[in-house]
Amino acid sequence: MLLEVKEIHSYYEKSHILHGVSLGLKEGELVCLLGRNGVGKSTALKSVMGIVQPRKGSILFGGQELIGKEPYQISRMGIGFVPEDRRVFPSLTANENLLMGIRRGKNEAPSKQGWTIEKVYDAFPQLKQRKNSKGAHLSGGEQQMLTVARTLMGNPELMLVDEPTEGLAPTIVKDVLKMLSAIRESGVAILMVEQNFKASIKIADRFYIMSKGQIVFEGNGEALEAAEDVRKRYLEV
Repeated sequence: MLLEVKEIHSYYEKSHILHGVSLGLKEGELVCLLGRNGVGKSTALKSVMGIVQPRKGSILFGGQELIGKEPYQISRMGIGFVPEDRRVFPSLTANENLLMGIRRGKNEAPSKQGWTIEKVYDAFPQLKQRKNSKGAHLSGGEQQMLTVARTLMGNPELMLVDEPTEGLAPTIVKDVLKMLSAIRESGVAILMVEQNFKASIKIADRFYIMSKGQIVFEGNGEALEAAEDVRKRYLEV
């Protein structure tokens, strides 16, 4: 396993949010964390990234313990975080935003260039067209692409992506999902939080469903499609 989350308990001050959450992710796998609003999905991502520090449990990345490390240390280990609110630099151009994300990949061999500006523009031609536009002037879909692309500039082994399709038009949702699928095919593992079951079923290898701070389902897309009672109870589908 590339990522092993074992029985973590996370809090916001005195509020107990995650109650013994366990999940795993293999190299090059795209795993989706589903559930209604407020069940702890984003907190799970933030716990892996060190933004929220679990009080109990273990989080192993490549066999190394993450709990107790700061977010910048976790980033340097090879984990990239794409927040729900995108957080582009509004006064910088798209190209300047990408430059802000550069970090040499961990264990990068001399023959492996990793993600460069050129490679990112090949993967995101729409961004290349908008490279001189300020972040504030990009559409919601373009900002989402820019945030993902900026994270790739850090050459992560694992990307944590929070609600990538939230607030986007259906046509843009298709573009974002296609982008994430291509990233996974390039060898980068993705742990994605999403509410859109119908969208995520098209690209995810496996699913976890959360309810009230706990994992209540684990399985592949076929198993989840067959579990109609689970979907009705926890996803309102």
